[in-house]
Amino acid sequence: MALNNHFVYKDVDGASTQWDDIQRKLGNLPPKEPVWKPDPFTPAQHDDSLPKDTNWIDHKTEEELEDLEDDLDDDRFLQEYRRKRLAEMKQVVKIAKFGSVMPISGSDFVREVSQAPSDVWVVVILYKDGYPACGVLMQCLEELAAMYSATKFVKIISTECIPNYPDCNLPTVLVYNNGAVKANYVGLSTFGRRCTPEGVALVLCQSDPVLNDGQSVGEASREAVIEGVRKRFIEKVITHHENDDDGSSSD
Repeated sequence: MALNNHFVYKDVDGASTQWDDIQRKLGNLPPKEPVWKPDPFTPAQHDDSLPKDTNWIDHKTEEELEDLEDDLDDDRFLQEYRRKRLAEMKQVVKIAKFGSVMPISGSDFVREVSQAPSDVWVVVILYKDGYPACGVLMQCLEELAAMYSATKFVKIISTECIPNYPDCNLPTVLVYNNGAVKANYVGLSTFGRRCTPEGVALVLCQSDPVLNDGQSVGEASREAVIEGVRKRFIEKVITHHENDDDGSSSD
């Protein structure tokens, strides 16, 4: 009696016999399919499982740091480090507010000047286009605005700020703080015979610490601000002379 049952051997998926390999080399069989392997298991690392150190805090946003106050009560070092990081973040935001002389209109004056935060000094220049003296002072204020980016500098056409304001008084500078006028300077001559950014800075700080670069901790004193202005002036002069020397030596 003939047996019609045939036993077919099936190897492990992906395995290949020597005969199959020879046939593939001759082109009689298609290339072998690659053996599928699952990706290696990597456990998900949750933020809570990360070590709580200064590097962990450095990767937090300001909002996340605010929420961490209660979580770090048992670690005084990290609590203090968190506080410093928050202060640095807020300081950066404050510095980034300004940095140039911003044009405003009459309708903007109350919001941008009178209602500015109490810790922000505002320097306002009243000007008109076509007046050389206004251009000279504007250049000085632009340089100071870039240096002292935590002080707010704005410019407004004189008659938009004060109707019928005499052109002979241009340029005029008003200094505001906490909603009140702290000083006013009428005409270019009030800043000296030769108007320079350093000279304007010293005049603005005659009675108050108007200029703020955002780097000082707490409220800067007038004396500290003036000393900072002088230091910047000396550094600028030295750099100017070094550049001149380099230019001369290359000729």
